[in-house]
Amino acid sequence: MELIFVRHGRPEQIQNSDGTPADPPLAEIGRDQALAVASWLSEESIDHIYTSPMRRARETCQPIEKALGLTASVRDDISEFDRDSSSYVPMEVLKEINRKAWERMASGAMSSSPETLSSWYTTTVTQVEAIVRVHSGQRVVVVCHGGVINAYLARCLDFDIQGFMKFDVDYTSVTRVLASEAGHRSVKSINETAHFRNQPHLMVR
Repeated sequence: MELIFVRHGRPEQIQNSDGTPADPPLAEIGRDQALAVASWLSEESIDHIYTSPMRRARETCQPIEKALGLTASVRDDISEFDRDSSSYVPMEVLKEINRKAWERMASGAMSSSPETLSSWYTTTVTQVEAIVRVHSGQRVVVVCHGGVINAYLARCLDFDIQGFMKFDVDYTSVTRVLASEAGHRSVKSINETAHFRNQPHLMVR
């Protein structure tokens, strides 16, 4: 089967002073990015869609659902590592305003506790593997997050969990993995952005 990972579109920057989870919606450019990837995926034969419950993923998924005529299944365990954070700063903004924090994030150091990171990683990969098991021979879209995509690529490529954030995946980029019933995992592509070919203003780095 073929897993088609779609990272969410560009979210708004949010900081909640009351400590509640930020869970930001898409920014205007993020909504345009979602429409672009939805139009591109409409040219493919897709059997099912899964999405993270986080707002930026759900809002990215909505035009994909409409374009494909499918209703996505929401899976809690493909949420991002920052799910409960009271702030969300897009990585490209964080890189400019707090280089050290960006370097920690980019290296995979999302938590001061290795046990917490390991638990999130294991749960995430297990959930993706569960999706693989029930969709043998099919093509499935998974709308999620940069950390989730990197975690599964790390599983496929046998990377060290402590430094698994090896790939930049752009907003609404597509990453494909072929998964066999026998357990073989083959990375077909990473960070496809052909849907921006006539809309370069949608590329955010």
